[in-house]
Amino acid sequence: MKLTSSALIVTLMTVVGLATTTVNAFVVPSTSTVATLPMNGLPTRSRSTAVITTRSKTFSHLTPLNMATDEAADSADDEIERLRSMAAKLRAEASALEADKVQALADAAQKAFDRFDTNKDGEISLAELKEGLEKSLKIELSDKRARELMDSFDASGDGALQIDEMVTIDRFRNKLESLVREEKRLALEAKQRAKEEEKQASIAAARLEILNEKEPTTSDRFVSILPYLFPLMDGLAYGRFLLNNEDAAANPAVVFLAVLYSLYRAVPFSGFIAFFALNFLAGTPSINRLIRYNMQQAIFVDIALFFPGLAGGLLGALNLNFPTAIQELSTDAIFVTLLAVLGYCAVSSLFGVTPDKLPLISQSVNDRMPTIDMFDDSGNFIPRQLRQEEGDEDNGDEDKDKKDDK
Repeated sequence: MKLTSSALIVTLMTVVGLATTTVNAFVVPSTSTVATLPMNGLPTRSRSTAVITTRSKTFSHLTPLNMATDEAADSADDEIERLRSMAAKLRAEASALEADKVQALADAAQKAFDRFDTNKDGEISLAELKEGLEKSLKIELSDKRARELMDSFDASGDGALQIDEMVTIDRFRNKLESLVREEKRLALEAKQRAKEEEKQASIAAARLEILNEKEPTTSDRFVSILPYLFPLMDGLAYGRFLLNNEDAAANPAVVFLAVLYSLYRAVPFSGFIAFFALNFLAGTPSINRLIRYNMQQAIFVDIALFFPGLAGGLLGALNLNFPTAIQELSTDAIFVTLLAVLGYCAVSSLFGVTPDKLPLISQSVNDRMPTIDMFDDSGNFIPRQLRQEEGDEDNGDEDKDKKDDK
């Protein structure tokens, strides 16, 4: 099928329009060119010819634009190559400078080695190192410091420096200064520790003045056994079967105890008075610890004597009557046990040894005895409950710090 002239012109216009639209996306719009052309009054063929001419003028702008783009790309490539060349040149110069530096250090080390190696045996001994550094640094170097420098650079550990172990004078100087700084730091830390220990010793001495923890004197030892008269007086009732016989009555010790017991019972509420007096004096920190300990222990021993009497009273209330022989035997056993306990406490105290071997009783006394850590730096007593609360807080803080570290 053959196309007419008009159809051919329309087809060409369509193709040119599509191409122009594609190019105009990258260049400038051309619609204004077409819109400003006065085509009214022209015949159809003339109008088509005008449009084609206008479109051709638009295509004529594409060639300079493509050339400019290519020139910009070539210029960018040239700039990149120039920068790469400059970077390679700088790296080469840096490598050369580093090599020169290494060579200069090697030359300086070789020069120092030759100067220090006075006997030319190929190595530098401790004496040569000491002498060479004293001349080079113009200082007086101790044998200890020279040995430290030797150990710092003697990689082989043979006690001498070979050429491959030799360093420059500046490195020796820097190491020497480092050793001096370290020594000063250690000296400062030692001084601070000494001051802290002196402070703690002063605090401990002040606390000892508050709480008498000193070794008991001879008078303290004799005074420390007097509190045990309290449980002895209350326990004489258990010795009635042993003491109420003719042989015991002729014993001067028994007579002395009888007189003492009479005086003790002559005082109204003597047991309560003795109890509160011992309890008060046991809490006086200026009294020697042995005396205070025996006061507390005498109170606990006296309390222990209450339980056999309580048991006997309960048995009597239940009308449980044991044979007289059994009653006498049990009572005598209690009294003999009491005498053994008091004898142990008295003998230990006279020798200046704390009698802390009584089962149950001594442990209870130890728990009640104040210690130096119960007082603060000002000498104020810290109650046990408050100390436990502070200890729990400190432990809680330590646990929190450990968790934070993890």
